[in-house]
Amino acid sequence: MTTVLSCSDLSATRGGQSVLRGVDLRVDCGDWVSVVGPNGAGKTTLLHVLAGLLPVGKGTRITGQLMVGGLDPLSASRREMSRAVALMPQRPVVPEGVSVAELISLGRTPHLPRFGVESAADRQVVEEIIDRLDLGGLAGRQATHLSGGELQRVVLGRALAQQPQILLLDEPTSALDIGHQQQVLELVESMRVADGITVVAAMHDLTLASQYGRRMLMMADGTVVADGSAAEVLRADRIAEVYGARVEVLERGGLLAVLPLRPPAAALDEEVR
Repeated sequence: MTTVLSCSDLSATRGGQSVLRGVDLRVDCGDWVSVVGPNGAGKTTLLHVLAGLLPVGKGTRITGQLMVGGLDPLSASRREMSRAVALMPQRPVVPEGVSVAELISLGRTPHLPRFGVESAADRQVVEEIIDRLDLGGLAGRQATHLSGGELQRVVLGRALAQQPQILLLDEPTSALDIGHQQQVLELVESMRVADGITVVAAMHDLTLASQYGRRMLMMADGTVVADGSAAEVLRADRIAEVYGARVEVLERGGLLAVLPLRPPAAALDEEVR
């Protein structure tokens, strides 16, 4: 398999604080890597570095070797990076007054000639994404008037409209109900299989992360603490150590589910006393 994303001894500091430390990662073309870890583990920072969105300078320093889609994010232009990599951010910035269809169309910008306009092929890409994300009824609405879950699907649509080699997802299902979680993740999976898109997704839900990721990367305090299959990474003792959580890891039909556990009733009674 061809490696499309790699970093070696990747470290980053912001405002004098270390946010990534010695991260090593290699991702093959068409793979799906789920990045998990507690809040503050460095997941979002890692995605922003990979997308070339963490500018060096003004208190930010990045060291190590990095290659994403054949480009160095620290030196490539934004246009070059946007043709190869799309990021679905956790907290998107939405221009006032822009419609859903217009917001998704912005994903075609890296592919347009300078001062050019959308072609029929560009519009077809947008229409297909609107249909596949079940956004037809919202296409004419202002994006700022949407619910959190609706906006999340639209922002994913904008990322998919870039037709990237590599799709970076930052908590892609955090505002979605269970039905739309499955719909969105299945859509990404179908595009990974059909189009060979490489997916790196930071996810809080360990069960979903394990069921869609072909590989898992667990982070804590800016470092990688485990890298491997879901069965190798999601051990109850490791989750307890990294998250401070009591869980049971269940296997059903070759898939894993992480079940939170309450303390024993006796312990709860003691806490009440």
